[in-house]
Amino acid sequence: MALHVALIQPRIPPNTGNIARLCAATDTPLHLIGPLGFSLDARDVKRAGLDYWDKTDLWVHPDWFAFRDAISRERCLYFSANAELDYRTATIRDRTVLVFGNETDGMPTRILEKYPRRCFRIPMPGNVRSLNLANAVSVVLYEGLRQLGLPLPAGLEAET
Repeated sequence: MALHVALIQPRIPPNTGNIARLCAATDTPLHLIGPLGFSLDARDVKRAGLDYWDKTDLWVHPDWFAFRDAISRERCLYFSANAELDYRTATIRDRTVLVFGNETDGMPTRILEKYPRRCFRIPMPGNVRSLNLANAVSVVLYEGLRQLGLPLPAGLEAET
């Protein structure tokens, strides 16, 4: 079983580094769709990813069109604070690609308009507009792993 995470034109190096570490910890391939707002050699990206970059299955696509040519759109689900559907209603299957917009612009409007039934949000009561990108990826990725039946580590079985 495998999920993939894709970031569209990420801008903040520590967010990308944290997401790379999350992907390494969950054995999840990470796709970065350019143009990136930083160099992957940047000190902040390396520091945030700690020593996990070599453990991350990293795919770098120069632009949206290269990503689209590499990954079937039928595999993609999109996550945005501007979507209407609750992420908990998304049906996540093996090989699903969880796609996130960047920290400043969010999900491109063209995707929200073209795929409204494949766009989901994390509901947040109150006056908070959105979560930090790394936190949002964590929430959705672990929900996807739960749906796929991620086994609990030994000794952590649920109590009945």
